[in-house]
Parts: sequence; structure tokens; C-alpha cells
Amino acid sequence: MESSTRRQATRQKLYEAAVTLIAEQGFSATTVDEIAERAGVAKGTVYYNFASKSVLFEELLRHGVGLLTASLRDAAQKADEEGGSKVDALDAMIRAGLVFIDEYPAFTQLYVAELWRTNRAWQSTLAVVRQEAVAVVEGVLRDAVRGGELSDEIDVPLTAAALVGMVLVAALDWQAFQPERSLDDVHAALSLLLQGRVAGGPAPTRRA
Repeated sequence: MESSTRRQATRQKLYEAAVTLIAEQGFSATTVDEIAERAGVAKGTVYYNFASKSVLFEELLRHGVGLLTASLRDAAQKADEEGGSKVDALDAMIRAGLVFIDEYPAFTQLYVAELWRTNRAWQSTLAVVRQEAVAVVEGVLRDAVRGGELSDEIDVPLTAAALVGMVLVAALDWQAFQPERSLDDVHAALSLLLQGRVAGGPAPTRRA
């Protein structure tokens, strides 16, 4: 058990080193030597844990999106346990996504960049882990439709992907261009979008 725990800790160090370096200088420019040096381990340790740099990166994507998926699932479950609506659960998932991105900004930048590439060896893995994250949102949306909270006319798969994409892109924009805003502030703005108040709310009253 101890050796397994130690190995997991080593892999975590390698993930953190790789994601930071690759976010800074790109996948091709990052070497295994640099990853080992940043992680504070011998080069052989990298190859002991991962067959190649590509395998390390593929596992990094799987690991990172797995953490995001778990945080979304936990947020929805907690909202449900507290007696909230399915829209409340979606709102809690938006916040959980923002918290994750705030905690792992380098990984998020990397993940979003890789989503748009088509020539990578790990493309199929990326598609699978992305779908796992989106599927959590899809499940809550379907429950909301069944319960009458949302219209049965919505396209659940596309809406789920749009919600995940909204959080990813809004959070990256927040960190890059509006860092002075708090997480609560950004979450409040996205909550308004979720609940349709931006497009469907009453028009503001004009004073003469």
C-alpha cells in the first residue's frame, strides 16, 4: 500500500510539472528532462511511470478531466441532498467548475487548447474524458426536463456541452482579462445566464 501511495505521489508531481511546462512552452518544446527536473526526480523515474512523453500527457488529460468530472458530480449530489432543484444543481456545478479552473488554471488552458487540435495521438482519449464530464451535466439536464423544471424542447447534449464550454471559456477570460473580479462575482454572472434572466427577464424601468 505504501509503495502504491508513494508511486501515486510521484505521478502527481510529474503531472504538475508536465502541465506547467507544456502550458508555458507547448508540448513539442517540452522535454522529458525538463519534466523530470521540474518534478525533482530522475529522468528514469518518468519512464518508470510512463512509457513516453505522449503517454504521460494522455494520462495527464485523463487525470485532470477526471478530477473535474468528480467535482461536478459531487456538486450536483450535494445540491440534491440539500433539497435543491435540478437548476440549483446545475448552478452548483457551474461554481464547482469555476473553483476547479481557479485551482488548476494551467491544466484548463492546456485542455481547452487540445480540444481544438485534430492531429494528436491522444485525440480519442480526450474525446472520451470530455464526454464523461459532459455526461454528468447531461444527466442533471435530463432530470430537470423530466421534472418539468426545463422545457422538453431543449437539446440536452448540445446544452450540456454549451454549459461546460461556457464555464471553461468564461473562466479563462476571467483569469486572463478580468483577474480583479472575484470567483463569487463571476459565478453570479453565469448564474444569471443559466436561469435565463439575461434574455428573459423584465426590461429595466426607465426614469423620465
